[in-house]
Amino acid sequence: MKQEIITRITSIYFLVALIAVAIVVRMLYIQIIEKDKWEAKEKTIDYKEIEATRGNIYSEDGKVLAVSVPYYRVLMDFASSAFKRELFNKSVDSLAISLSEMFGDKSAADYALELRTAEQKRKAYHLLHSKVTYNQLKKLKDFPFFKEGRFSSGLITEPYSKRVKPHNHLSARIIGYISASENVNTVGIEGAYNSDLKGVNGMRLMQKLPGNDMWMPLNYDNEVEPVDGKDVISTLNVNMMEITETALLKQLKYLEAKHGTAILMEVETGDIKAMANLSRTEDGKYQESYNFAIGQSSEPGSTIKLATLISLLEDEKVSLNDVVNTQGGEIKFGDFTIKDSQKGGYGNITVKQAFEHSSNVAFAKLMWKYYKDNPEEFVDRLYNIGLNKKAGIEIRGEGLPYIKYPGEKHWYKVSLPQMSIGYELRITPLQTLMLYNAIANNGKMMKPRFVKEIREFSHADKKVNPEVLNSSICSQKTIEKVKLCLEGVVDRGTATNIRNSKFRIAGKTGTAQMANAKFGYETELGKSYQASFAGYFPAEKPKYSCIVVIYAPQKISYYGSGAAAPVFGEIAENVYATALDIHKAVNSREFGYRRKDNIPFSKNGYKKEIDFVFRNINSAIQNNSSSNAHWIMTRNNNEYVEYQTVKVSKNKVPSVRGMCAKDALYILENAGLTVELKGRGTVAKQSLEAGGNFTKGQKIIIELI
Repeated sequence: MKQEIITRITSIYFLVALIAVAIVVRMLYIQIIEKDKWEAKEKTIDYKEIEATRGNIYSEDGKVLAVSVPYYRVLMDFASSAFKRELFNKSVDSLAISLSEMFGDKSAADYALELRTAEQKRKAYHLLHSKVTYNQLKKLKDFPFFKEGRFSSGLITEPYSKRVKPHNHLSARIIGYISASENVNTVGIEGAYNSDLKGVNGMRLMQKLPGNDMWMPLNYDNEVEPVDGKDVISTLNVNMMEITETALLKQLKYLEAKHGTAILMEVETGDIKAMANLSRTEDGKYQESYNFAIGQSSEPGSTIKLATLISLLEDEKVSLNDVVNTQGGEIKFGDFTIKDSQKGGYGNITVKQAFEHSSNVAFAKLMWKYYKDNPEEFVDRLYNIGLNKKAGIEIRGEGLPYIKYPGEKHWYKVSLPQMSIGYELRITPLQTLMLYNAIANNGKMMKPRFVKEIREFSHADKKVNPEVLNSSICSQKTIEKVKLCLEGVVDRGTATNIRNSKFRIAGKTGTAQMANAKFGYETELGKSYQASFAGYFPAEKPKYSCIVVIYAPQKISYYGSGAAAPVFGEIAENVYATALDIHKAVNSREFGYRRKDNIPFSKNGYKKEIDFVFRNINSAIQNNSSSNAHWIMTRNNNEYVEYQTVKVSKNKVPSVRGMCAKDALYILENAGLTVELKGRGTVAKQSLEAGGNFTKGQKIIIELI
């Protein structure tokens, strides 16, 4: 009996001890793990920042490149003393139906249950939806119960903004972005002009709610109103951005290249009109992930021969007509051999021909002959041009150029001839382009400009003027000589494949074997190359300079002539076709457009564009189209151009005969048709008869000839 009592007492003792331990553990859990949750019962009050609306980034022609789109968090205060509970109970089902129809994320029954539960718990800050557009908000305020006003319905709206790029990935790296921490990964124009764009945040007195991290405003108005950010007007041109990226992407896909970059710059101002940077992803697609144009400093290859030629001419070592023996296409410097791309070399050629055909042997031989006893003279020339310095652009991440000096640790016997053909030195594509742009600009080297103006409330707050980095990189006599050589590259040399009959191009091809940090120039997978072309157009009166660099092409060609030059040619031709300021002014008397046999012809299309052209060339016009017509057909009757309205009616097949593919696609797809194109040129046939009925999504085939 005694033993039984002791056993029972012992069991009770251990049970009490276990309960005591559980209580202590729970206390520690509450004090340490759930500390914030239970301290929130004190309803901490603090001032919280209200984010200012970030300024927009615009292209030079006023198109939006980056914009802060307003969104709203919609909440309800069921604890408000002004909340009309009786009216809420009558309206809750109708309100739930309206919310379900608008957002489509929950059924009306689910919304009704959620609202009733929140009302029963008297929730002071119940979140209904976290991403509501401005148009949705306007409709929402007219919903049952909400139309009673914010006090009676407890409706709370909190604005915030989301950064959007309307042109998606186009020039994404140069437009840039801001990370959560402004000191990390601030990229492009967004990062460089963040202080102007971000505005000044406001302040609002808020109260932390128990059990979570949500804060509720104590007042309906902010204590300090935020000040919106300023707008940035960039130098970028959307049309040229599309032209540049389209040409680059097509070639990267064709060559299965690792990555590539293309930059288009205005000669006189240094304005960057377009900058595309595309990298190949694991699934074979291309996207903007790194700004190679600005950040990748690498051996440029033969594009640097322009600087070598400038040095030889400026120091009066050679004339363009001096003859060089290319020695069967090979020359040795100790144990190191430099070769020409053409087996057997070019025989005896002039300095000008050596540049046009990009003879490595000729330039290495000239460099050794004239600078071997004083290599500092050549390197100083490169330094005087400014090739050893960063451009000092405001965009973060500019690569550091490297041009070593004689006597440094890594200066070798072969360094001088190697540097003359683009090896043993590093430079970024943007820095290379600055050199070529300076030649086009008669010796004046411009700092690349990305932004023209900062605006506040549509008024200019700050102008960003063009900046000259070097007023004269060499004499005008040398400029004129190298211009002839650059034009010769396209007319007779390594880039004849981009010569055209409409305007002249000047430039230089470049091919460099890429070094790997681990394996040198010979990698485990073999040799890897970088192809480039840098130049300007029109050659006779340069307006734009451009550089294209293709890294590690896998197919067809790794030479600058076959890999990079075609991209340059396509960019130049499309920019030339769309930039009217490049073309000579049309003299109507000279061309006799008033004469009966010289009335110009045009395709059918967009009235505003057609009319702009005809009126600017002083062509006779008879406008028989309606005043509100957007699309017209034109007819040449030997005395004037006649306009007729192209009718585009809802649910009727439009007539697109006589139009270009762009206009035809726009009209047909906007009408709701699925379009298949065949051929090139002008629309000659369409598979669905104009004026007939069709169903949305129906296929139409248009044939162009």
